[in-house]
Amino acid sequence: MKHKLLLLTRENDRYRSLLACCHLPDLELLNDNPSGIRRADIWLAEPGLAAPLLGHADRLRWMQSTFAGVDLLVKPKQRRDYQLTNVRGIFGPLMSEYLFGYLLARQRDHQLYKNQQQQKVWLPGSYKTLQGSELLLLGTGSIAKHIAQTAKHFGMRVTGINRSAKPTPGFDEITTLNALPELIQRADAIASILPSTEQTRGVLNKDILSLMKEDAVLFNLGRGDVLDLDALAIQMAKQPGQQAVLDVFNQEPLPEEHPVWGLDNVIITPHIAAPSFPEQVAEIFTSNYHKFLIGEALSHRVNFERGY
Repeated sequence: MKHKLLLLTRENDRYRSLLACCHLPDLELLNDNPSGIRRADIWLAEPGLAAPLLGHADRLRWMQSTFAGVDLLVKPKQRRDYQLTNVRGIFGPLMSEYLFGYLLARQRDHQLYKNQQQQKVWLPGSYKTLQGSELLLLGTGSIAKHIAQTAKHFGMRVTGINRSAKPTPGFDEITTLNALPELIQRADAIASILPSTEQTRGVLNKDILSLMKEDAVLFNLGRGDVLDLDALAIQMAKQPGQQAVLDVFNQEPLPEEHPVWGLDNVIITPHIAAPSFPEQVAEIFTSNYHKFLIGEALSHRVNFERGY
C-alpha cells in the first residue's frame, strides 16, 4: 500500500529535501492543496497550520507534529480519530543553554560591567555563585531532566514538581503542585516547563508570584497560559530585585500594549528557547514511519485527554 504524505510547515522545501535522502518506501509526497489535504493519510505538520484544516482531512491516520506543543490539536472540540505524535527528547540541551545563559549573565552582573565599559570605569563588583542555590523546576520530563543535570554541574540543589511526586533521577526532591506555595518561597530560580492542562493553567498566579524571594528569577519556557502575565507585570514592577525571563505567551506575538514590555527586570524572547530543527524532526518522522509501516507503536504519541 502506498502512503500519501502532506507537508504543512513553513519549511516544506527543506523537509522535502531531507525526506528524499531518507529513501522512505511506499511514500508519496502531496502538494498542500485541497486535493492533497483530502487524500493524505499522513501529515507532517506544524499544529498552527494543521488545526484549521483537520475538518477536510478525509483519510488522515497519523500526524507527526513538528513541535512539542500540540495545544491547538488537542482542544475538546477537535477530532481525535487519528494518531498524533509530537517531537520530544531533543530540546533539553537547547533549553539548558537558554536558561543558564540568562541565569549566569544575571549572577555574574554582565550588564553592570557592560555599562561600566561604556563609561570606562574599572570597578570590580561582588557577584553571586550558583553553588548552593536552589532551582525549582515545574515539570520533570526530558527537558527538565537535562536542565537538572546541568544545574548539578554548577552545584545547585534541584527540586522538581510533577503530577504524582514520582521520584526522578537528577532531582534532590520531587513533589506535586500542592507544595508550590512552600517551594517557591525558598527557590532562587524557578523555571516552568509545564504542559497546558486544566491543572496547570494559571498556576503561577498573583498569590504564588507574591511568595517569590526578593532576588528570585523566574523563567517561563513551557506554555504561556501557566503564567498570569498581568499579575507578573504588577509583581515585577513592585519588586525590581526580581527578574523574569519569558519565552512563551498566551498570545503570540505579545501585544505591543502589554506593560510587561517596558519593565527593566523582564526579558522577552519570541519563543526561541528551543526551536525544532528540521533535521531532527525528519529523523523522528523517519523512525516513526518505519514503525507505522509494520503496525508498531509510534514514539512520542500524544494522549488527547492529557493534552501532551
